[in-house]
Amino acid sequence: MKITALVENQSSGELSAKHGLSLYIETPRHKMLFDLGPDKTLFDNAQKRNIDLSTIDTVIISHGHVDHGGALERFLEVNHSAKIYVQRKAFEGHFSQFLFWKVNIGLTAALQNHPQVVLLDGDYTIDEELALFTVENTAKCRSTVNDSLYNEAGRDDFAHEQSLILTEGSAKALIMGCGHTGVVNILEKAAAYNPQICVGGYHLCSPVIKKTVPEQLLGSIAGELAKYDLRYYTCHCTGQKAYKYLAERLPNMHYLSCGETIEL
Repeated sequence: MKITALVENQSSGELSAKHGLSLYIETPRHKMLFDLGPDKTLFDNAQKRNIDLSTIDTVIISHGHVDHGGALERFLEVNHSAKIYVQRKAFEGHFSQFLFWKVNIGLTAALQNHPQVVLLDGDYTIDEELALFTVENTAKCRSTVNDSLYNEAGRDDFAHEQSLILTEGSAKALIMGCGHTGVVNILEKAAAYNPQICVGGYHLCSPVIKKTVPEQLLGSIAGELAKYDLRYYTCHCTGQKAYKYLAERLPNMHYLSCGETIEL
């Protein structure tokens, strides 16, 4: 399997950086996207890499925030066959609050009725290569950056978030979006699959005020991640300060910038 970052907060080369995430994944059976980013950045970067988005057969949207699924409407204009797997609750209202203002950061609700969209309610196996799962127990090492995020009922519980297990023979990869439910909690559920790598963000830095979670929390997360024999490739919402802290304590911690590729 081959995983390339097409949208990410920083770039290592000719591709354009953008706050958001989209991973292009090739397996023997699939050409797929995990998340779509917020805007046209995905399309511009795909063109630079000669990736034809009309040939994508599968899209996973990790959760209902615009920086991960904002480009869905445009993607559906260029691709008329891919199935889009997303949790049903992802199309509910989602908001970010700063001081007394709440900003809508949700997906376009009308798109949930599109015939290519497959609405899910919890864990779901697509085929032998692709399995999606959600996390209910979110208490361990909870990121305080989540405190500014809301759904229509109040503080967001992130029941709309899903992660992906990629399987190709004995090779297995865990792919997550922002890890709002907590990278530690996600890893605990994913342990049953025995992945060799973990790719995704940990939501440890606020995109609005650029504040990183307390060092005590980072230390707890580092201790939990050290329990697994994994290669970690973090990105997007982890933040550079948190990444550097974790990388100093975890020799198998790496950063995945836009344009970079992982092969397994």
